[in-house]
Amino acid sequence: MSTVRRIDEPRAARKFSWAGVWNSATTSYYLVLGATIALVVLGLIMVLSSSFVESLGRGRGAYYLFSRQAIFAVVGTIGLIVAMHVKISVYKRLAWLIVALSFALQMVVFIIPHDGGEVYGNKNWIPLPGGASIQPSEFMKLALAVFLGTVVARKLASAKEWLHVMIPTVPVVAVGIGLVMLGRDLGTVLVLIATVAGCYFVAGLPWRWIGTVAVVAGLGVAAATVLSENRFNRVLATYDSECTTADPLCFQVLRGLEGLGSGGLGGVGLGAGAEKWAYLPEAQNDFIFAVIGEEVGFLGTTLVVLLFGILGLAFVRIIMRHPDPMVKITTGGIAAWIIGQAVINMGVVTRLIPVIGVPLPLVSAGGSALVATMMALGVVLAFAKDEPGAREAFEAKPSVVRKTIAVISQSSSRLRSKN
Repeated sequence: MSTVRRIDEPRAARKFSWAGVWNSATTSYYLVLGATIALVVLGLIMVLSSSFVESLGRGRGAYYLFSRQAIFAVVGTIGLIVAMHVKISVYKRLAWLIVALSFALQMVVFIIPHDGGEVYGNKNWIPLPGGASIQPSEFMKLALAVFLGTVVARKLASAKEWLHVMIPTVPVVAVGIGLVMLGRDLGTVLVLIATVAGCYFVAGLPWRWIGTVAVVAGLGVAAATVLSENRFNRVLATYDSECTTADPLCFQVLRGLEGLGSGGLGGVGLGAGAEKWAYLPEAQNDFIFAVIGEEVGFLGTTLVVLLFGILGLAFVRIIMRHPDPMVKITTGGIAAWIIGQAVINMGVVTRLIPVIGVPLPLVSAGGSALVATMMALGVVLAFAKDEPGAREAFEAKPSVVRKTIAVISQSSSRLRSKN
């Protein structure tokens, strides 16, 4: 039976003279905040560019989908601000309640009738008045990360064997993933598996356990793919070398590749792309990365990859520096979710992965995904603010408001002295 090894102590004490500002206690906070703002702003710009055709096609104004996304961005910003000001102890106390509420919300999917039927074989959403909808599985990602971080960290403090850590957590994870799978959303299931894997990996789960779980999860995903004609045909279409745009299953993949590669170095210009003119399905959603490649070119897609890379570095930095195992484990799950989902989305657009319907985090159109992801990043910002020395560093820095007041006061004094 595998014994439990404690998570390493924070490595903030390791000083690297050549690293400069990297050793600052506030670096993680500003990396997460800066990359988040940049990705959300970029996403709003690209949603505006890629969605106006579909907005007009729905008989709405050209800015209909963009205005909805902007509203979601505002709601997500509020969620981020609230989440970043919640104390870590509160997350620990509410972990079970948070995951229970996420499960309850997910079960509403099977209670409320779907008047619009399924969307590409997926019915994992709750219809709302006015044509809007909510995907509760997006919030389950955050709930499971907080739950696993809290419970696994608590068990690690006393358990002598990994079996004692797994017993209270695996059934909860299985129920959550099972509920999403009943909604026929395999893409979200894969992201949930990545989130759970990230939590267990950071917690130090032995490799043989990870291998066993990976094999079981792989067999389950394979079975779900083979048993669904729609999913199986998507796989065949992705890797069929003779696939053409005449085949409906190949059309989206090939049009996405054409759009991605047609922009060259700097792109054809914002708004000047052709793919969104009903050539590329889901241009503002799952295939927005193709529109970025077409309109902003290689430089634009590289910027997106770099921003996610910055987020990844910030996540790793928090995991290495923070002394609380709950923070480490939860951050590992959120990192696996956001970075893993970005990799999956880009892999789909570049035809490396079959089309499974996951958005590009913070960039693609979609309210539930944007709000849930921004709330998760708010949780990470709360962790970053609690890094060793970070709170003291923030308190030592004068706020922008105080700086502005000081400048105005000095200017007023100078004017009075001249008069």
